[in-house]
Amino acid sequence: MTVDRYAESLCAWGGEFVASCHDADTGAFMFICVHSTARGPAAGGLRIKAYDAPVSAMEDGLRLSSAMTLKMAICDAPLGGGKSVIFVDPAVLEAQRPKILARFAALLESLHGTYYGAPDMNTGPDDMDFIYERSRYVFCRTAERGGSGSTTHHTALGTFHAILASAEFALGRRDLTGRSIVVQGVGGVGGALVEMLVRAGARVIVSDVVSARVDDLVSRFGVAAVAPEDAVTTACDILAPCATGGILNARSIPELRCAAIAGAANNQLETPEDDARLRDRGILYAPDFVASAGGVLHGVGFELWKWSEAQVDQAVERLGGILLDVFAAAKADKTGTREAAERLARSKLVR
Repeated sequence: MTVDRYAESLCAWGGEFVASCHDADTGAFMFICVHSTARGPAAGGLRIKAYDAPVSAMEDGLRLSSAMTLKMAICDAPLGGGKSVIFVDPAVLEAQRPKILARFAALLESLHGTYYGAPDMNTGPDDMDFIYERSRYVFCRTAERGGSGSTTHHTALGTFHAILASAEFALGRRDLTGRSIVVQGVGGVGGALVEMLVRAGARVIVSDVVSARVDDLVSRFGVAAVAPEDAVTTACDILAPCATGGILNARSIPELRCAAIAGAANNQLETPEDDARLRDRGILYAPDFVASAGGVLHGVGFELWKWSEAQVDQAVERLGGILLDVFAAAKADKTGTREAAERLARSKLVR
């Protein structure tokens, strides 16, 4: 059964290849999923997570790498889409993180530049510094080590501009003053987004499975809070999913009470059909691979294009304009916004 699932997932994926290994000493399973090199070497974050099984880790990498292809294309980056995933017990990770990252670096180096890693869930610029000592194929090392550092600010900034564009298209005005916005997931990106929204005058409601994050934001900004199980269905103008993917599906979409959705979480739609479900309900959806593309513009802008901070900020702001074009195209063609955004991205994938 497991072998069949691996095969079925790979056949449905349509990417180029998956490199994998198992580190016997730590029990860690590692997957590097290269979806496309049509625009250049693949690139994407390294995610470390405790999945229910190795095949689930690979499937997450497949989905995320596909989204990275679209994200790179929408940004006109000279890179393709990829993602790397490490499945390991959290206690083992805490005790043997250097050994696990060193083994990953060896796998990364074996690809000779076909794929570049970057920070993602449970990894950061310090980890990229460590990996860089063993393989040069990484983005977003610390600034002290010659990298561009954390992508958190620009990922949040891109999501903020996606919310502005969504408000303009769905609600008739760009001004967020008094608008109710639920931010689901207030880690690094979600927390930074909350601060931007508060400064813009929005009425922010936060939720997270880590209660300390919620308590901190409530204390600092006076925002409201809802339980994690109620976040998606809380009445609001705009829902901003900034946690894990798959939250928009056949079960949750009928229960939504918002006019628009614009968040930083990857792969928010559980299935492609959920795009049409949102359209049918009249809920505007800012496709996640556009809304969260600020992180790509951060790494590529600073490290490949040698842009200034102002140039990166301007490029991130333009994501809002891209979304307005996507919204207009979807309305004209009577399609879902995800479909319209994919069509735009795929038009840039020329071999």
